[in-house]
Amino acid sequence: MDISVDTRPLAKVDSEALVTYMFEEEKSLSGILAELDSAVAGSISKLIASGELTGKMLESTLLYYPQGLAAQRLFIIGAGKKDKFGTAELRRLAGAAIRSLKSRQVKRVAFLARENDRTAAAAQAITEGLILANFDSDKYKTDKKQNSEITTATLAGWDEASRTAADQGLARGRVIAESQNFARDLGNEPSNRMTPTILADRAAAMAREAGLAVEIFDEKKIAELKMGALLSVAQGSAEPPRMIIITYTPAKLNPGAPVLGLVGKAITFDTGGISIKPANDMEKMKYDMCGGAAMIGTMRALATLKPSCKVIAVVPSSENMPGGRAQKPGDVQISMAGKSIEVINTDAEGRLVLSDGIAYAKQLGCTHLIDAATLTGAVVVALANINVGVFGSDEAFTNQLLASAKVAGEKMWPLPLDDDYREMIKSGIADIQNVGSGKGGGAITAAAFLREFTGDTPWIHLDIAGTAWQDDVKPWNAKGATGVAVRTLVDLAMKFGANGPSAK
Repeated sequence: MDISVDTRPLAKVDSEALVTYMFEEEKSLSGILAELDSAVAGSISKLIASGELTGKMLESTLLYYPQGLAAQRLFIIGAGKKDKFGTAELRRLAGAAIRSLKSRQVKRVAFLARENDRTAAAAQAITEGLILANFDSDKYKTDKKQNSEITTATLAGWDEASRTAADQGLARGRVIAESQNFARDLGNEPSNRMTPTILADRAAAMAREAGLAVEIFDEKKIAELKMGALLSVAQGSAEPPRMIIITYTPAKLNPGAPVLGLVGKAITFDTGGISIKPANDMEKMKYDMCGGAAMIGTMRALATLKPSCKVIAVVPSSENMPGGRAQKPGDVQISMAGKSIEVINTDAEGRLVLSDGIAYAKQLGCTHLIDAATLTGAVVVALANINVGVFGSDEAFTNQLLASAKVAGEKMWPLPLDDDYREMIKSGIADIQNVGSGKGGGAITAAAFLREFTGDTPWIHLDIAGTAWQDDVKPWNAKGATGVAVRTLVDLAMKFGANGPSAK
């Protein structure tokens, strides 16, 4: 999608559809809405008076060939209550408008920002909404509508005085949204077209194009590094594992500066292994690599945005299959960190590959760690598909991430990680076991398992099992992989680099 800023008066903005929004409280019009109403001979006021136009969130009205405007259509979408409106809502409105207009085969759109939303943050949110909504998960359909994407969009409402802010927000929003879509595309790929080797090749190609350093470890190198937990998951599959390491280093790096480590689970297909999953919905387990995809997408964005801190992404990738060489319940594996792990359930494989990823990230010098994984069904029980589950060992670092999530418009909720939960992962024959021994708390015991490998390093775990995949089309988004956490991690990395790891 080609996106630019248009500073012309709204009556001269030429597009197939001019989009703007109104609030529930707006019964009498002022400002830009009053100007629009005048241009369309009072049609907006009449629709409000009739009760057809209420401003309720996502409610939309479409006027065709409005006299007084160069645009062929005027699309007004409800923004809800003004006191509950922010950049997250603005992003959704932009996305909902795009998806509605796409269905009408519209190609050129102008999004008109209201008076209080002519900022860099608003331009970024609108741009992200436009690009994310223009993405569809129909890559392999042969009968899809040709050229159904919006090809051109403009950000209207800004003047020359505010254009710099609009351009800055647009540029940043484009990079972030396109990187989130990159992660979504990886997550949507079927497992026969996204093996660990293919994922590593895609990540390496992206890194080289973006100017990032990249290393790919094959099964021999993984064995040399004694990553026994990763190898144990991979041994049941004919597809070999890969370890992906992508590094961003700023032009100026002070000695002793903190290093942010991003560790992502990338199980390209998860059958559950010997502890096999039910057949119902197993096809969706191609999405079990969305944590790794989010980290790769984040690195893609950071390569352009250039934070002032060093960032290293470590992505362990494997399949989890029930082959003749597959590990079995009761087996004991030795992780890279030297800890022995009793495998009670082979379907709790994500924490195994992450344990070696975390250990290697620490070995590379990461001073702060964040992992993201589609780790547990238990987090879905706790938070449904609304919030990401957040677990942290350092309060200041965790609060910084939660603040970034709020800015990015991604819902995340902190969950407890008391020392008492460690008792539930003690093993009778090894250091720890890979599932909890008590009832309930499955997302917490999984996080407690990971914490065993972080030591004193400030660390955050994001359980994205409920939010990395969307079963239904949303008004603002296609179904499929969501790319969740990319926007949050980009915001955090930029502030982490600018202000240090404890910045609020």
